[in-house]
Amino acid sequence: MQEGGSVKDGQAQDSNPAAVPSAAIQAGEATTPHERWPWVEASVWTERMLMALEQGVKGEVWFSLMDKVWSDRNLWSAWCEVAANEGSAGVDHETIAMFEKDPQAKLKELSKQLRTGTYRPQAVRRVYIPKAGGGERPLGIPTVRDRVVQAALRHVLEPIFERDFARHSYGFRPGKGCKDALRRVDELLKAGYTHVVDADLKGYFDSIPHEQLMTRVRAKAADGKVLKLVEAFLTQGVMEGLSHWTPKSGSPQGAVISPLLSNIYLDPLDHLMEQQGLEMVRYADDFVILCRNEAEAERALETVREWTAQAGLMLHPDKTQVANLSPTAREGEAFEFLGYRFKQERSKTGQGRITRQPREKSLAKLKDAIRGKTRRAHGQSLADIIASVNLTVKGWYAYFKHASRAEPRRPDTLERLDQWIRMRLRSILRKRMHLPGRGRGKDHYRWPNKFFEAAGLFSMAKARRSHHQSAMR
Repeated sequence: MQEGGSVKDGQAQDSNPAAVPSAAIQAGEATTPHERWPWVEASVWTERMLMALEQGVKGEVWFSLMDKVWSDRNLWSAWCEVAANEGSAGVDHETIAMFEKDPQAKLKELSKQLRTGTYRPQAVRRVYIPKAGGGERPLGIPTVRDRVVQAALRHVLEPIFERDFARHSYGFRPGKGCKDALRRVDELLKAGYTHVVDADLKGYFDSIPHEQLMTRVRAKAADGKVLKLVEAFLTQGVMEGLSHWTPKSGSPQGAVISPLLSNIYLDPLDHLMEQQGLEMVRYADDFVILCRNEAEAERALETVREWTAQAGLMLHPDKTQVANLSPTAREGEAFEFLGYRFKQERSKTGQGRITRQPREKSLAKLKDAIRGKTRRAHGQSLADIIASVNLTVKGWYAYFKHASRAEPRRPDTLERLDQWIRMRLRSILRKRMHLPGRGRGKDHYRWPNKFFEAAGLFSMAKARRSHHQSAMR
């Protein structure tokens, strides 16, 4: 037996059991470990291991984990996840379809390489995707085989760290998501936490210091082979066109293991905020700290500045601010979080309220997508165009349906978007009648709103009214 833990099953029980985090306990009668941890990979996490996870292992450090990574069942489960997520080929040009022609043989070879220590990750393929606010975001696309190994590695490591993650961290976590984070922000604003530190980490995923990150991984996982595997993924080469380099910091966005590693690195900040009694809501590298007054907000911002400097990170100087959304604040104070813009507004009577609307970048991204589907020279039938538009609009509405309603007798964001989409469709119909210009004027009589409703066009405003009426009932 190694000091600090047992070899068998990677755990040793501590005499002082730790409490199971609330995030791990699901609603209903969860009587067995797997019922309390329904999201873990069952082929890795036996009931005995989950019991040890709940009770705490000696020294809070886990040993003997690598055999769980290379197990046939774990690799098969990891492959199924990768296949379901699809994705592009890496630098070796092997696609999901090519891998699945004989997955068992390829997984057997991967298992052998991991077991014998001969596995080496290939370079990631660097691509760029447009950002909502302009510019481009770099993504690293690993090969299919590397994505499989990363998924298998995540199956082993994630529960160990998830057990102690802070409650109000929501990004890339089992059973949590953007809407949970937004709901928490809404609760705190209504409770009077109206001075908001809106923080932005500059180039977070590309700037995580490797050695400091590995120190945090080693604090709970002491299997040398697992640690070498994590390091191998952090330092795997990057291919961009004909260029090739080895990163000195960061964890590439697009890698399966990166979300977990990013949460591991920021977890101490989450707990520091909790220890200081501050209400931070974090989703990956996007976070806000909600405070009761300006002095508390300034103190919170200074604490974050000090922590990020020590952690080798940088706050964006132009995007980090303190917003005052209290009832006495000047109108127009706002902050943005997860696609929404929270703003202090006043009605005609002078009464203040905090509204939440899709931010301009979110609106622009939707409109760009709709424009691509509603060009006037579009050759498809109106039914096909509407079906395509509906796919985009329904997905967007599912996320933004909680936008604040406008004052009575004033069109709100969803109604204005409905009107704009109908205008785009009327313009197509005008073009087909050899009429110039956009849909306007008499076109509202030629093709009234009921015409598009009968044609199956999804209306966001109508869907929200229906949802509101159902909730009232």
